Amino acid sequence: MSELTAQEIWDERYRSRPAVWSGVPNRHLVGEASDLPVGSALDVGAGEGADAIWLAQQGWQVTAVDVSVVALERGAERAGRVGADVADRIAWTQADLTAWEPGREAYDLVSAQYMHLPQAQREELFRRLSESVAPGGSLLVVGHHPSDLETTVRRPSSAGLLYTGDDVAALLDPEQWEIVTNATVGRTATDPDGREVTIHDAVLHARRSVSDAEA
Repeated sequence: MSELTAQEIWDERYRSRPAVWSGVPNRHLVGEASDLPVGSALDVGAGEGADAIWLAQQGWQVTAVDVSVVALERGAERAGRVGADVADRIAWTQADLTAWEPGREAYDLVSAQYMHLPQAQREELFRRLSESVAPGGSLLVVGHHPSDLETTVRRPSSAGLLYTGDDVAALLDPEQWEIVTNATVGRTATDPDGREVTIHDAVLHARRSVSDAEA
């Protein structure tokens, strides 16, 4: 039997239940993007669309990309229920993010929330995403911090799949980027045995500089 593709794996996961995620936009996106001037946004690994819908509600034109057709269809349906003004601001795009080219300097905000890939693939993806940020735009990357492996919550067993804000910042040219936020943020979660534990998110928000020619 041939191995399942990433799309098949994720489509099956989404089909397994009515909703995989909470339907609430990621709090770090809300916290970091609420005061940004609206423009074009790329939601990477959009899933069922909570982040894309929130961005569209704020006035952003959003490209929501995910490998799962099931998730994107679910997101589009939910956006339609919110209203045509929101749905019309979102383009739902199916793509394998390990190979997809977002385009250079195409977005005013690129948001990647909890994208956990093997290190080489992750770093290549984040480099492509950084190149897709327009001058003056923002890159927001949020992930599970490696310290979570020391807790009893379920996390990928390979430490290479988790990362810090410093790991992301190291991929950016300091002459072209200003670090707005580089933080390790704690929150409470429940482990498989029902115990409350503290876990941490790595949050990196960087702003791409505007060249003298563009200033």
